[in-house]
Amino acid sequence: MNIAFAPNARRPDPAIEVLDDAFLPLRLFAAGVEQIATGLAWAEGPVWFGDGRYLLVSDIPNNRILRWDETTGAVSDFRRPSNNANGHVRDRQGRLVSCEHLTRRITRTEYDGRITVLADRWQGKRLNSPNDITCAADGSLWFSDPSFGIASDFEGERAEAELPHGVYRIDGATGELSLQLDDLQGPNGLAFSPDGRTLYVIESRARPHRLIWAYDADGPRLSNKRLLIDAGGPGAFDGMAVDVQGNLWCGFGGDGSKAADPAQLDGVRVYSPEGRPLAHIHLPERCANLCFGGAKGNRLFMASTHSVYALYVNTRGAVA
Repeated sequence: MNIAFAPNARRPDPAIEVLDDAFLPLRLFAAGVEQIATGLAWAEGPVWFGDGRYLLVSDIPNNRILRWDETTGAVSDFRRPSNNANGHVRDRQGRLVSCEHLTRRITRTEYDGRITVLADRWQGKRLNSPNDITCAADGSLWFSDPSFGIASDFEGERAEAELPHGVYRIDGATGELSLQLDDLQGPNGLAFSPDGRTLYVIESRARPHRLIWAYDADGPRLSNKRLLIDAGGPGAFDGMAVDVQGNLWCGFGGDGSKAADPAQLDGVRVYSPEGRPLAHIHLPERCANLCFGGAKGNRLFMASTHSVYALYVNTRGAVA
């Protein structure tokens, strides 16, 4: 589905709603929301490759990964079929690491294009459908594993879950897989604070509200679980990205209830490191996931249902 979109000529762009004056230094007065791609069935997992000046984004139901070229604006297939790939990250060596629904595994794309399987089972049982992934400063890979991709034949292949929903860690040196969390309903987006000492995890099936939890992180050890953000009311989180100041930029939308108003909820909600709402970037579609990129790391790319949107901001994405 192609979504018609006309960028707003007014500045500041009224799509960028400031909820707290602390956001004003992060807003570029002359920048507005742009649509850079459309026609996807469900856009997810954006990841930036600055060395090639392109963005990769998953189109999960269409079983493909798309490539948007910054120099030309062209959109092409990067990988098809993609095994219904969802989230992506680059490891410390710059290689693409992907969550695959269909094969229920984590894979790494080597420099020569070969695919290496990093994880597909825990204690002899198949993973559910790896969803989102991030890379820690020590090179370890952390990923969420809800059952969304095996719940139907739309984003993968229907199957029975063999494991509870979990968050896992792949050791950067040994490749050893460890289960870190198994007490969240629908663990989804995850990210580290700029100093790498805090892990944020979205619980996207929590009741009555969707939540973001924070944990103290010390290598493979997590402690001091605490509630950082409650979406409140009908709001719901998906993926997120963190900037160099530690602010959380969260994919946002409705929780499916009758009270959810897409016109008010769809987009990106920005929070301070303390969990205070700073801004809402209104989009015509629900935002699933996002990343920072561009030549200076100050361009926010937002994978949003059928389209990908971009916005220049006055901050940069964090590298833990």
